[in-house]
Amino acid sequence: MAEVNRQIVLDRLPQGDKLATGHFRLSQAAVPTPGEGEVLLRTRYISLDAANRAWMQGATYRSALEGGQVMAGGALAEVVRSNVAHLKPGDTIFADTGWQDFAVLPGKRLEKLPVMEPVTHLMSVYGIAGLTAYFGLLECGKPKPGETVVVSAAAGSVGSIVGQIAKIKGCRVVGIAGGEEKGRWLVDELGFDAAVDYKSPEFKRLLRAEVPDGVDVYFDNTGGAVFEAVLFAMKNFGRIACCGALSQYDGAPPPHGPRGIPGLIVTKRLTLRGFVVMDFDDQREAALKDLQAWVASGQLKVQEDIVEGLENTPAALIGLLAGENRGKRMVKVR
Repeated sequence: MAEVNRQIVLDRLPQGDKLATGHFRLSQAAVPTPGEGEVLLRTRYISLDAANRAWMQGATYRSALEGGQVMAGGALAEVVRSNVAHLKPGDTIFADTGWQDFAVLPGKRLEKLPVMEPVTHLMSVYGIAGLTAYFGLLECGKPKPGETVVVSAAAGSVGSIVGQIAKIKGCRVVGIAGGEEKGRWLVDELGFDAAVDYKSPEFKRLLRAEVPDGVDVYFDNTGGAVFEAVLFAMKNFGRIACCGALSQYDGAPPPHGPRGIPGLIVTKRLTLRGFVVMDFDDQREAALKDLQAWVASGQLKVQEDIVEGLENTPAALIGLLAGENRGKRMVKVR
C-alpha cells in the first residue's frame, strides 16, 4: 500500500480562457480508509473525455466542478479493501474516482466488471465510448442501408466507432476530422468512404463534394460551425444525433450559434435528438453482445491512446481538446 494518495486538483476554474496545465496542481493526501458499506479503490486507468472540460462550465448531467476539488473523472479501478459482500479485493470496476491514486466510494452502486485482456477495452469499445457510439447512432440516428452518414470528431473515441458501426450497417460514411493524416487513417484503416478536414479553408465546399445528394444521418460531437455546415447539407427528414459540443467547451464562447436554426429544421423536417448513454442502460447487455461480436469478427477495430503517468493527466486532457488523439484517450496511472 502506498503511504500517500497523489491527487490532481483543479486549482482554479478557467474563466473564459483555454484550459492550461496551470489550472491544475499535484497534491498529496493520506490514503483514505473505507467505512461501513464502502470500498477502497486503486485507480488504474483514467478516462479522458471532452466532458471533463464541460463540467468546468456548469452543471450538466452531473454537478459542476469547483476550484480546489480533486478533478472529477471516471476510471477503471481495482478493489483494494471492501466492506460490501458483492465486491472483493482484486475486482475491477468503473467508477468516478477522480484523478487520484486511491478513492473511497459507496459500494452499493459499484459493479464488478468481467475479466478481460486488454482490460482497457472495458473503457473504450465496451465502455462509455463504445456504448455512446452504438446507442447514439442506432437508437437516435436510425441509419438504413444505403444512407449517407456523416460523423464529426470522427477520429475520436466515439466518432471512430460510430463510423465503423455505420459501415457495418451498410451505410456510406463520411468522417469529419482535423488534418489530412487523420483523414487517411479513417479511410485506409477504419474503412470510412471519405474524410473531410474541418481545418481546411475549403471545408464547406469539400463537405458538399462528398455528400452531393445530401446527408441522411449526422452524428454530431462538435456543434458550432461544423454542425452548421452539415445542417445545410441535410436531406429532408434527416436525423441528427447530438452527442456533444466539443467546439464550445474550451475558451471563449462563440459569437453566435449555428445559423439555420430553427428554419432548416422546419423546412427539412429534421429530427434532432440529444442523449446521454445512461438513457439506454436497459439495453446495455444486448449492445455489448453486438460490439463483442463485431470486434471478434474484425469488423470493428479498436484504437486506444494511452498516456503514462498520473502527473501527465492535465496535459493529456488539453491535448485531447486540441485533437491530438486517435481513438479513446486514457491515462495509465502507474
